Amino acid sequence: MKKIILVLLILWAVPAAASDVSFAPTTTQGDFRNFSEDIGSVLLYRSIGPAVSLGITGFNLGAEVMASDIDENKGYWKKAVSDRNPPSYLTNARVTFTKGLPLDFDAGIVLGKVVDPDIPYFGAEVRYAILKDQALVPGLHIRGSYSQTFNVDQLDLRTYALDLSVSKGFGVGIKITPYAGVGAAWVSSKASHLAPGLSLGKEEFSQAHGFLGARLNLGILAVTAEVDYGTIPSYSLQLGFAF
Repeated sequence: MKKIILVLLILWAVPAAASDVSFAPTTTQGDFRNFSEDIGSVLLYRSIGPAVSLGITGFNLGAEVMASDIDENKGYWKKAVSDRNPPSYLTNARVTFTKGLPLDFDAGIVLGKVVDPDIPYFGAEVRYAILKDQALVPGLHIRGSYSQTFNVDQLDLRTYALDLSVSKGFGVGIKITPYAGVGAAWVSSKASHLAPGLSLGKEEFSQAHGFLGARLNLGILAVTAEVDYGTIPSYSLQLGFAF
């Protein structure tokens, strides 16, 4: 697990041998809006896992990889990256930490990076267990979250989201917990440091998304897979320590 987190941190810290966000002089306001909708969907805070309260002594440390299926042939994507050659999938590496709090609250943070184009970001969440997963009762969580890009010269993007998720665990020892949820997000996207003569206005909009996943607990080791259906589909895999 330590080696996986180290690899993700190196992937995050080392400058990518790939393109940056760099808007072509021919970029229109419509192009910027479409790009912002796609990348906003990618950068939403995702708390990969079921609606299970960690408890005041519990925590989860996870290393995650996510792939998001964009249409690289769209003109607005070609205009948004410095080499004008976007990938077919955006690869996203993340390290997350979630801690249980009193009164059935949990709080979490994420440090992530889209590898190509190079987009580092961070985020935070607070969630509350409306219902706890018990013998005949599923877990039900509500979550508020925030994420923001940083060190991206031409893009300042922020997301605010509210999600509701439900899950039910099965098994003892080796345990599997399927889960599902829906959410709404509000995105603010601003372009800056643009080429001379190019002017792009700020875009603000809302998005909806739904997600399905399952966590396999093997003692303190947890493996989680999730599919998120938003503006663009994203597929996540997390390896974590859960206590």
